Amino acid sequence: MLTYRHSTLAALATTTTGAFLTIPSVALLGVLIAPFGLGVLPVLVALVVYALLPITRNTIVGLQEVDPAVVEAGRGMGLSRTRVLWDLRLPLAWPVIFAGVRVSTQIIIGIAAIGAWVKGPGLGNQIFNGLGRFGGANSLNQVLTGTLGIVVLALLFDLALAGVARFTTSRGLRA
Repeated sequence: MLTYRHSTLAALATTTTGAFLTIPSVALLGVLIAPFGLGVLPVLVALVVYALLPITRNTIVGLQEVDPAVVEAGRGMGLSRTRVLWDLRLPLAWPVIFAGVRVSTQIIIGIAAIGAWVKGPGLGNQIFNGLGRFGGANSLNQVLTGTLGIVVLALLFDLALAGVARFTTSRGLRA
């Protein structure tokens, strides 16, 4: 939110978070083993890193694309820059910002499966166990179970977030 008014800072924020997203997930998890060890913590750090780009980009774009006439009307009514941000810009940008949250959720659900590689919890363990026993009895079933579980989980999260978006977006802004 601090960068939307300054094009240089906005470009720096989106470029930096975009660069994070280009790092292969297995490589990032491998690098995170040294400071955080095995388990949940390196997976959580990696997921936060991968979730940043859609949320950052959509927040900046959403706040920048608020109609200048609306902002000027608020300023003309005596609202401070802080009140304009909280009372006008954020509510009007909320659908765009929340779309970034939904995209980030889908990205990190898929990447979280790879967290099993560093002993993280989740359905990725099903996939890795099945791949480790490739050619053995039920190995394909185990991989498919983990994969379908992740797909169903992603769909359920998206459905829940669509409901949250509808509930938190004012009626006048709903499409």
